[in-house]
Amino acid sequence: MELIIQLIAGALGGNIAGGLLKNMSLGTLGNSIAGVVGGGLGGKLLGGMMGGGAAAAGSGLDLGSIVSSLASGGVGGGVVMVVIGIIKNMMSK
Repeated sequence: MELIIQLIAGALGGNIAGGLLKNMSLGTLGNSIAGVVGGGLGGKLLGGMMGGGAAAAGSGLDLGSIVSSLASGGVGGGVVMVVIGIIKNMMSK
């Protein structure tokens, strides 16, 4: 369940970052795809650093784990979308 939350939050994070940084936007679909990838990766990386992962999975789905999944997925999605946007802009020059 946490992975689904992270993927959805990643898609939202990617689209929010794309809306705020129009020059790096990949379009709605591109922002969503980059966000989903970033949400999954960011959720796993940040969740592991913040003490989530297997320990949180065994304790069930509580408010803290949901908030952690939303934050890590959203941040990861936004970061990956920005990185891909920067690469896209550099390649088009």
